[in-house]
Amino acid sequence: MSDEKLTLDFDIVIVGAGISGINFAYRLQERNPELSFIILEGRDDIGGTWNLFQYPGIRSDSDLYTFGFPWRPWQERASIAEGDKIIAYMRECMTMYGIDKRIHFRHQVKSADWSSSEKAWTLSLNADGKDTAMKSRFVLMCTGYYDYTTPLQTVIPGLENFKGRIVHPQFWPKDLDYADKDMAIIGSGATAITLLPALAEKARHVTMVQRSPSYVLSQPREDGLERLIRAWVPTRWVHAAIRFKWLAVPFLFINFCRLLPGTAKSLLQKATKAQLPPQLTVDPHFNPRYNPFEQRMCFCPDGDFYRALRKGKASVVTGRIDAVTANGIRLDDGREILTDIIVTATGLKLRIAGGINLTVDGTHLNPNEKYMWKNIMLEDMPNLFYVIGYVDASWTLGADATAQLVCRMLKAMAKKGQLAATPRMDAATRARGHDQPILKLTSTYIAAAKDTLPKVCDQPQWQGRTTYFRDIWEAWFGNINKGIVYSA
Repeated sequence: MSDEKLTLDFDIVIVGAGISGINFAYRLQERNPELSFIILEGRDDIGGTWNLFQYPGIRSDSDLYTFGFPWRPWQERASIAEGDKIIAYMRECMTMYGIDKRIHFRHQVKSADWSSSEKAWTLSLNADGKDTAMKSRFVLMCTGYYDYTTPLQTVIPGLENFKGRIVHPQFWPKDLDYADKDMAIIGSGATAITLLPALAEKARHVTMVQRSPSYVLSQPREDGLERLIRAWVPTRWVHAAIRFKWLAVPFLFINFCRLLPGTAKSLLQKATKAQLPPQLTVDPHFNPRYNPFEQRMCFCPDGDFYRALRKGKASVVTGRIDAVTANGIRLDDGREILTDIIVTATGLKLRIAGGINLTVDGTHLNPNEKYMWKNIMLEDMPNLFYVIGYVDASWTLGADATAQLVCRMLKAMAKKGQLAATPRMDAATRARGHDQPILKLTSTYIAAAKDTLPKVCDQPQWQGRTTYFRDIWEAWFGNINKGIVYSA
């Protein structure tokens, strides 16, 4: 695929050594072994999210049978895993297939410029403190979807008045001693639900202060169906059967919730009520204003969140914050929660392409002004691929569907001698299309990023993610010519 008139450092540059980057590397080795590639990682270790976040209790919020790689099955019985086990699993996978030899750490990509005459990207990067550049034909953005350096800035009135310690989960201090301390978590999302039972093991008391509640669903680390599969299915088919169960059951449950939201909400609240201590009621503490899966569902393995509440080590308070005082948090109804430490679990700041400045022939392009083609490419940006996962299923499912589609495109391009692929939305499609949210959630952090994320619409080839089953079908058999201009 390389042009003899142009010297490329690599055919492909993968940006990011998290779960998406490692999976992409495997798929390239498997399906496009003739192409040279490198993985550039700005940090000094692999893992992305699982390396960055170090707060107590950090764990997966989806099952490891689908969050793990399909080409290297998750072997443990627990479907939910802690962060350190996920990192260990990723290390095993990349070492087993030699992917670790492809990674260059402390290589932070700052900008990328496409040259139409060369049909190549020039990446400007900081490599171990030195400015350098690299040329490649293709760039695969495996950078996640949020800002690693800046958390979401949420206004909490009077926070500067607090005399104790203030901590954001994204930058958890290693020296924080919270044993026998009173702690308050501001927030009610997945991070808060994870933190509460973990902190309650050492803290004197943990109070979760929420403006609005979330759905919190208990999930067994290994359920009865999995035990039945292990007992009756031949060993060589066990993983495939459990993985299919984790694909099918959540798919059916999510669609049930969307088709019959009132019934689903009633069932979820009934399950919640059965696990609450007497002093806590479903309304207002566990009665969300939205229907199930309009925001991310929070899961707690083996009901650890509710267990901490029943033990009296933790509590939930619902109300609007009037002001943070020197010694705690005062709500607008006059209640005050005294605390030694405040944890601001208020969400993540979203960011596309890791903040890399993108230009085509010297002209800057804003991702938020562009439509996404099949959820993997932005219009007018040649040979640049992105990984966008799901909001209601494992991220890795979306990452692998993307990787398989890209590898198929690369193989087809090589066969035809094509060097560039550029998404183009024609005028008729643009006129017919109606914009849709790329992440179909009503969460505050999603709303705050509406002017940051790329666009999708209701037209074929330009729609947002729906289900893994549809996306993997598209990866294997979908049209890869409509909406794309190829050039040789």
